[in-house]
Amino acid sequence: MKEKQPYTHPITLYNQRIKEEGIVVLDNARGLPTGNMPFASPDYVIAIGHRGRMDLRYDDYPDYSEKHSVGVIFPNHALTTVSKTDDYLATLIVVDVSMLNDPMLQIIQQMRYRYEPHPCVKLDKHEYRMIMNVVEGMQETSRIDISDRRMLMVRQLEFLLRLLSYYRGKKLNETPTGKRVSTQFHNDLAKHFRQHRDVGFYAQLACLSAKHFSTVIKEETGHTATHWIHSQIVAEAKMLLHMRHDLTVQAISDMLGFDEQASFSRYFRRETGISPTEFREGK
Repeated sequence: MKEKQPYTHPITLYNQRIKEEGIVVLDNARGLPTGNMPFASPDYVIAIGHRGRMDLRYDDYPDYSEKHSVGVIFPNHALTTVSKTDDYLATLIVVDVSMLNDPMLQIIQQMRYRYEPHPCVKLDKHEYRMIMNVVEGMQETSRIDISDRRMLMVRQLEFLLRLLSYYRGKKLNETPTGKRVSTQFHNDLAKHFRQHRDVGFYAQLACLSAKHFSTVIKEETGHTATHWIHSQIVAEAKMLLHMRHDLTVQAISDMLGFDEQASFSRYFRRETGISPTEFREGK
């Protein structure tokens, strides 16, 4: 009888490929790479559950992965298996941490405070199928030997994340009660960040005092509301500067709600260390 080969987790098996290619789709994930021991990925990981269930501890909070669920895990968060069914199976999209600064993937930073405190979302059959259609397209792209393969993978990943954000946005009322303030904040911020950069505005939408609102956001996400507002504006600015060369810096400043280009330039330099023009020119 042929001896059964020991299982090697795909992240362990393809660690070097992840570093070289930046974005890799890995099938046949049957649990964490470390089994029942804590695991903290240095990379950004999207886990799409196909069958079975795995209950986890995400830092100090309960979480899970199961059939038709998608978990978005930011780097360096500790995952520990609590229990797992024998039939658990998932596909992983692993993004090397160096890719998180890619201007075309600024949506990752925009999504951060929605997924970092509570990474898992449950999809219905149609939503799961749509997500898997994109994943299968990424797998096909990864097999094509062309010079712009990396760029195509980035574009497909961006589309997948936007699709996932749309699905998650529809599920606001399904968010655990303890996380609803930050989830609502995310939705409000996505709608209003171009016009409103003050915490008080978002606190008023949440029917809370600015002080209490700030405390709740910090407790739920680990960062202040001000931090998330700045992150949203900078991520959008980077995307526009990189992708929309038909727009002047002045036009982008206007789109983001700044009174004048000089104010936008000072703001961008304070948050990034370089001017908008230097960023656009790749300096």
